[in-house]
Amino acid sequence: MSYEENWKVLADLLTELRKKGEKIPTDVMNDLRSAKTMIQILKADPTHIENIPRIETYLRNVESYAILVAQKKLGTGFVERWLRKLEKARKTKIEEKEKVTPRFVPGLPRDKNWVRIQISKDTPREDVESLVKENKLSCKMQKNGYMLVYGDRESIKSFVKKMAEKFRGTRKR
Repeated sequence: MSYEENWKVLADLLTELRKKGEKIPTDVMNDLRSAKTMIQILKADPTHIENIPRIETYLRNVESYAILVAQKKLGTGFVERWLRKLEKARKTKIEEKEKVTPRFVPGLPRDKNWVRIQISKDTPREDVESLVKENKLSCKMQKNGYMLVYGDRESIKSFVKKMAEKFRGTRKR
């Protein structure tokens, strides 16, 4: 399952509910944010499979709330459309961009952990570089628009968490 695709559909559903005048409770929004953070951590280090049940719990909580409210306020047709989108997201195979990058990267010290960050207007290079320095990490800009950030495991984890906090809410639509 692509947790990120599932998360995007749920985030879009909550946005749609907001547009229809529904006030989303804080705990539901916190679950959505927590799911995104856990997904980012899992992407940074796929060996942390202990995060998977937490991701699923957060996503399930958000989905339960959103579907229940949508059913009451907007009817069966609306809910069925979103359930189809959720089902499609669950069946989505992990695309090339989400696949785990090979563990070997030429030119990096063998004992270092790493993560790739796509540089865009939502994640400017300067902001990423300042977080890299703050976490005492190293980075290399790649030709394909990604920045390779590497260093010790705990610093990478801290970096990913800070990235998720700093850039929360900015994502492609």
